[in-house]
Order: sequence, then structure tokens, then C-alpha cells
Amino acid sequence: MTNVSSIHSVPDRLAALRELMRAKAIDACIVPTGDPHMSEYTSDHYKTREFITGFTGSAGTAVITMNDAGLWTDSRYFLQAADQLAGSGITLYKHGLPDTVKTHTYLMQKLQPGSTICVDGRLVSSAWADKLRKDTSSGSFNLRTDLDLVGEIWSDRPAAEFNTVFEYPIQYAGVSRTEKFKIIREDMAKAGADALVLSQLSDIAWFMNLRGSDVMCNPVFFSFVILTKDSVKLYADADAFAPELAELLRCDGIDLLPYDSFYDDLKTIGGPVLLDRETCSELILRSLPKDIEVINDYSPVMKRKAVKNPTEMAGIHAAHLKDGVAMCKFLYWLKTAAAKAAETQLEMGISEMDITEISAAEKLHGFRAEQDLFMGDSFEAIVGYGPHAAIVHYSATPESDAALRPHGMVLIDSGGQYLDGTTDITRTIVLGPLRDEEKTLFTAVLRGHINLAKARFPDGLSGANLDYLAHEPLWQMGLDYRHSTGHGVGHYLNVHEDPNEIYWDERDLIPPMPPFEVGMLTSDEPGYYEDGEFGIRHESLLLTVAAEETEYGKFLEFEEVSLVPFDLEGIDTAQMQPDEIEYLNAYHEMVYTKIAPHLNEEERAWLRSATASI
Repeated sequence: MTNVSSIHSVPDRLAALRELMRAKAIDACIVPTGDPHMSEYTSDHYKTREFITGFTGSAGTAVITMNDAGLWTDSRYFLQAADQLAGSGITLYKHGLPDTVKTHTYLMQKLQPGSTICVDGRLVSSAWADKLRKDTSSGSFNLRTDLDLVGEIWSDRPAAEFNTVFEYPIQYAGVSRTEKFKIIREDMAKAGADALVLSQLSDIAWFMNLRGSDVMCNPVFFSFVILTKDSVKLYADADAFAPELAELLRCDGIDLLPYDSFYDDLKTIGGPVLLDRETCSELILRSLPKDIEVINDYSPVMKRKAVKNPTEMAGIHAAHLKDGVAMCKFLYWLKTAAAKAAETQLEMGISEMDITEISAAEKLHGFRAEQDLFMGDSFEAIVGYGPHAAIVHYSATPESDAALRPHGMVLIDSGGQYLDGTTDITRTIVLGPLRDEEKTLFTAVLRGHINLAKARFPDGLSGANLDYLAHEPLWQMGLDYRHSTGHGVGHYLNVHEDPNEIYWDERDLIPPMPPFEVGMLTSDEPGYYEDGEFGIRHESLLLTVAAEETEYGKFLEFEEVSLVPFDLEGIDTAQMQPDEIEYLNAYHEMVYTKIAPHLNEEERAWLRSATASI
């Protein structure tokens, strides 16, 4: 077997993989993005898809046969993937487009009946594996889930890291872990389950009132949990827990067990067992006793975690106030630099601002780091200037790092982790003169954002019901954006959190998208992207709150908790409806009232202008 490292070319890595596939009689190898916990962002140890393809985006699936290779990724990464796959021998397949072949169809086309397909069963969900079997059943393929072929050839694979785990104080969590154990056991009983299996790291961190740093930007730690009527078993690395913390856990009835013993213990678990096959790995399901009853449903921990308690909601407001201060200081700094560059330029577009995409992100991080209880970024900041903003999840590199100039727009999508909350905000900032087309689209996207933010709706509606509000201004123009409008956000946890979502297409969702509940925190982020030209996105976080109760039932609405102005220089007020203008003016007045006391005199004067009524 040939071993290869990260210094080898992608074609060399593919050749080594195919050599191993031939030796093990494997006809196709599927390499997904993921880890044993179905995490969105993977630690370096589990970046097998990145290693074998060279594509560094956070989402994608590779399929390698003996003669062909393909990578499927979504619209956020079309441009990035095309660039990184050039010359690799791997074909880009744009997931979600009508003419793009699906992975299972690709396998049916490339393989002979009876061929053997392999995928690392730790890295795909049980539901995903079942769907693959169903979609390829006519090919009579054999599916092996017990192999990590990329790991076998990867000679310089980083070791899995288990960093220090720490207690999340009750003053921020609001509810003790023992109380959570009681609540979740009640949920289990209602579901008819004797055991609950947890593998998603954010669920475990919330359930245990613990936090860690094993995944970049996500304060979680590698672990599993098996909860029964009379036991709580936490599978993690014992060395990551200080003796005092380990003793606290023991006193709360928690058995701290070796991380790697989890799969063996699954073999002896009693049923019925409750788990979510969309988030539990194929290996978890295959490790359970064959005759055990499996209740497949959203994890009760996930559902409870999504509905913030009063302490968490107070923390959300506190965190967003601090984050708004940091963002407004940053925008004052950025706008001042753009204005100075515009004054000195001799010809439009020639003068640069001595600021690049990377240095802007670093400056913003610095403003956040000045805030109380700041723990780090909630994800790697996206700062995309001009054409780079059209790449939905663009990540600047030293090679791509563009200098900002005093014209056009820069899209800044960023967030912070604070002990009292997690933030996620996008503002598209005007650095200089815009074309009429850019203003038209800037305004259309903003109108969609406002229409969703000011929605009032009966209890029981989900994000699928409301998504039209955000899309309507663009759909009326025959335009669209190919990503969801909103996602749930954790509380000093993952910036992307299930199950709440705002997206019109729920045809493939099993179970269906859950309805909004008071306490859910969800993003509102419509956008528009013109390849090679510009990108626009306006994002704030919305907290679901009670509106009123009438003879027709309970009504809910959203509270916009992000406190950062939208750039007035990009707005064509002639396009806006009176109620939209009224909402924007009221929002901007709220931003000024709350943020201004925390700024210096110059910053405060800028904010007054930036929040002026239109």
C-alpha cells in the first residue's frame, strides 16, 4: 500500500486510494464531510474529504471510482470548488441544480451490478446510509461501512484532539444539568423509550452544562451519551476533565467512561431506544442489538435546546449589545477609511484603503475581543469584496486577499462567542458609488429581510410557511438565492443549530420542519449574488416572542436582537413600501438608543448619521 501526505498532489492521493481500493476489492469510495458526531465543522483529524480532493469548503461529498471522481457541493461553494479542483482530475457537480446528476445516479452509471461501495460508517448518518441503499437497490450493490480507506493512506493525518472541558456556569445556563436530566427523562417516557443515545456534540454540551474546544469556533467536546431511567453515561476523554470537575459529575450521578468504549456499550443497551437517525451515525445503529426497538425522532435534547430559557434569552440580549458595539466601532473605522481614500484618489478605483479582506476580519476580531465575556469567533469571518462577495461562503486566503477600494460593496458575515450568547450577523457595506442595478438589488434583499423580521403569525407555523416573505421581492424580479433564509443559533454553542430553519423546500424533510416556539433564535439572511460581480446579504438574528392571543388563537412574532445599522447608502427608498420604511426607521432608532452610550464622540456622531430616518 502506498502512503501519501498533504505535500503530495491530489492526483497522487487519488492514485494511492485507488491502489488500496483495488487491493480490498472496492469499486467506489464515498468520502463525505463529517465526523462521528455529524458536526458541520470538522476537526483536522476528520478532514478526509478535504485531504483526498483538495477542496477546503465546509460542505461536500466526494465519490471516487477506479476511473472517475466527482465532488458534490452546494451553491455557497460553486466558485471556490471550481478553482480548487482545477487540474485534480475531479469533476465538480453543482448540488441543487436541475441538471446535476445525483450521487446515487452517478454510481448507477459508473458501476456494474454487484459492485462494492464503501463509506466510513462513522461519518454518515444512518438515514443517509439507508437512502443510499434504497436509491441504488436496482444495482444490487454491496455497501461496506467498516472501512476508512482515506485514513489508511494518509501518512501525516493529524491526531484527534481532546482539549480541556470546563463547567458552564448556571448563571449563564439558567437550568442545572440534573434538572435537565429529569426533563429529558420525562420526554423519553412520553416517547416510550427506556434509553436515549446522544451523539451530537452541541446536544451533549447543553445537556451536561459543559463546554470545550475540540471543534474550531464551536465550544464543544468529543463525547457520546447514553441516558437511561437510572443512569447517565458520558463517554469522553478522562484527561480532558480536571479532578474537581470529574468529581462534580460523579456527584450528579454521571459515569465518566472512555470515549472509545461507547460502541461496545451500545451492543448491550436495552430497548426501546430513542435516537435521531438523521444525526446518529450508521455505525451507531449497526452497533445496537439487532432485535432492539429503535424510536426514530428528533432528539428531545435538540428540541429543548432550541427553545431558550429566560436566563438564556437575557444572555442573548446582553451578548448582542456587546456585539453591536464591536460591529459599530468596526463600521465607523471602515467607513472612515473609505471616505479618506475617496478624498485622495485621482481616478475612481485606483486608490486603495490600505485594508484587505483579511486585515478587515482581524480588525473586527479585535473590536470583539475588547468586549466582556468574549470567548472567540463563532465562525471564520467572511469578508468578501466585490466579486468575492458572490461566493456565498468565501474564505480569504493570502493568495486571494483583495484590497478594499472606495467604490462598490464589501460583504461581512461574522459572529462572536460570548459566555452569555452566540452572535451571527451580516452587513453589506457600501464603500463608494454604486450602479443603479446594485442599489436595486441591495434594496430588494433588504425588503425581504424586513418583511420576514416584522412577520406576525399564528402559533404552529414553521420556517417553510414564512420563507416566501423573504424571497418575494426577488421572486417578483425573476431572481433568487440558492440557500436557506434562516437557521437556528445556539447559546454559547454552535452558530448553526437544528431544528429550527427558514426554508421553503421541505419536501425531503423527515420528520418535517418543526414550528416556531417562543425562545427560538433564528437567522434572517436573504441575499443575492451576481457571479464575478458582487454579492449582497442582510442578516440579523430573530428571537421568537409571544405577540397576542385572540379568539383565533395564539400569535407569535420576531424580535430583532442584532443591533447594527443597515447601510443607508445602498438603499433606493423609492422601491420601499411605507411599512418597510417605518420598520427600518424604528429599528435604526433602537440601534442608536442602545449602542450610542457605549461609543466615543466621533463614533456616536457617525452612528447618528448611519441611523437617520429615511
